[in-house]
Amino acid sequence: MTDELFPDEAPAGAVPPQPAPRAQGAAAASDPTDAPLAERLRPRTLDEVIGQSQLLGPGKPLRAAFESGRPHSMILWGPPGVGKTTLARLMADGFEAQFITISAVLGGVKDIREAVEQAQAARRQGRRTIVFVDEVHRFNKAQQDAFLPHVESGLFTFIGATTENPSFEVNSALLSRATVHVLKSLDEAEMAQLLGRAAAALQGPALSDAARARLIGYADGDARRLLNTYENLARMAGGAAEIDEAQLERSLGEQLRRYDKGGEQFYDTISALHKSVRGSDPDAALYWLVRMLDGGVDARYLSRRLIRMAAEDIGLADPRALRLALDAAETYERLGSPEGELALAQAVVYLAVAPKSNAVYAAFNAARAFVKKDGTRPVPMHLRNAPTRLMKELGHGQGYRYAHDEAGGFAAGESYLPEGMAPPGFYEPVARGLEIRIGEKLAELRELNRRAGESR
Repeated sequence: MTDELFPDEAPAGAVPPQPAPRAQGAAAASDPTDAPLAERLRPRTLDEVIGQSQLLGPGKPLRAAFESGRPHSMILWGPPGVGKTTLARLMADGFEAQFITISAVLGGVKDIREAVEQAQAARRQGRRTIVFVDEVHRFNKAQQDAFLPHVESGLFTFIGATTENPSFEVNSALLSRATVHVLKSLDEAEMAQLLGRAAAALQGPALSDAARARLIGYADGDARRLLNTYENLARMAGGAAEIDEAQLERSLGEQLRRYDKGGEQFYDTISALHKSVRGSDPDAALYWLVRMLDGGVDARYLSRRLIRMAAEDIGLADPRALRLALDAAETYERLGSPEGELALAQAVVYLAVAPKSNAVYAAFNAARAFVKKDGTRPVPMHLRNAPTRLMKELGHGQGYRYAHDEAGGFAAGESYLPEGMAPPGFYEPVARGLEIRIGEKLAELRELNRRAGESR
C-alpha cells in the first residue's frame, strides 16, 4: 500500500499537470484521462504538498535535506495516506536519482539483489539511486540486513516506509543508519483543503457542511481514502450540484462509517464501552466493542483503550488483566482483521468480569497533584547514591538499611520519604481480588513500622 500527499491550490476546474517522466525504475506518469484522482493530484514539488509542516516547513528536516542537495537514508513512519511514498518520489525527482520501489509485502531477496545491480549500473553512469521499501517492517531481519553494506558504501540512499513503530519493527543496525521522520495524519483543515482541490479538479458536486464533515471524519486523516471516496461519490452523484448527508449515506452505504470518528457519537460509544467494562457487564461491553468495529474504528485504537481500562479500572485487583490486554493488542497486530478481533473480544470479556479497583489510578492522581503543588524536597542522605569515594565521605548513603539483610526482607521503621514529610497515604487497596491480599500485607508492614517506632 502506498501513501499520497496532494497539492493545495490550482485554478478552479483545472486538472493538475502531470509529473514529468521519472528516472529509470520510477513509476511512469499516468494518463490524466484515466488515472485515479489520487494519482492525478500527486504533487510534483514540496510546495504543492498539503500537511507535514513539521518536516517540510522552512528550516525543517526534510526541507533542509531537499535544499542541501544531499539526500540521506531515512525511515518515514506514519499512518496510511499521509505521503510516505510521495515524499520518497519527490526526493528522487529533486535529486534526479533513479527511483527503485520494493514492496516488502510482495518482494524478497531477489528484488533486493536486482535493486543493487540497477544501482551499480546507475553509479557507473554517474547517477544516484534511491531505493524505496514500502512496508519495510514486513521484511525479516536477514532481508533488512541485506541493505546495510550498500547503505554504508553509499551505493544508494535507502528510504523505508512503515506504519509500525520502527523502534520495534526495524533492525537496530539499519535503524542506526537512517533518520526516522514521523509523519502525521492530515488534520480537518488540511483535509478540507484537499477536498476543495479534488472538487475543483473533477468539477464535481459540492458537499453540504454536514456531508463534508462526515466525509472528512470517515477519511480519518488519510488523504488517499478521502480522494478515492470523493471520486466514487462524484461518479454516483448523477449530475447533482450538491450532496447532503443523506445522499452521502445512500451513495456510500456500508462503506461510510456509522459515525464521525472525531465527533460526539464516537466519544459517546467509546464511553459506553469503557463504562460497560467498569460496570462488569460482558454482554454490553461486547455489544459496544462490535458496534465500534462495525462502524470502522481502527482496532488498534480499541486495543489501546483496553490497555487503559486494565490499568485504570482493574489495576492490582487482577494484574493479569493488563497482560491479557497487551497480549490481545499484540495478537491483533500479528493477525489483523478479522481474525485478530477475536483476541480483542476475549480481552473485553475478561476485563468486564475481572475484579475492579481504581486504587492505583487514584493513588497516581493524588501523588501527581501533591507533587505539583509541593516544593522540591531534597532526597534524604541515607537514600542518596554513593558511586564515588567523595560522595561517601560527604555522607551519601550513610545509614541506609539493606532490606534483604533484615528479618523478613523488610527494614521496619525505615523511612523512604523526604525528611519532614508525613506519610501521604496515596495508595489504599480495595477489598477486591488480589488487592485483598495486598491490603493485608500493607497492614502487616505498617504494624511492624509502628512497633519499630515505639521501640526507639
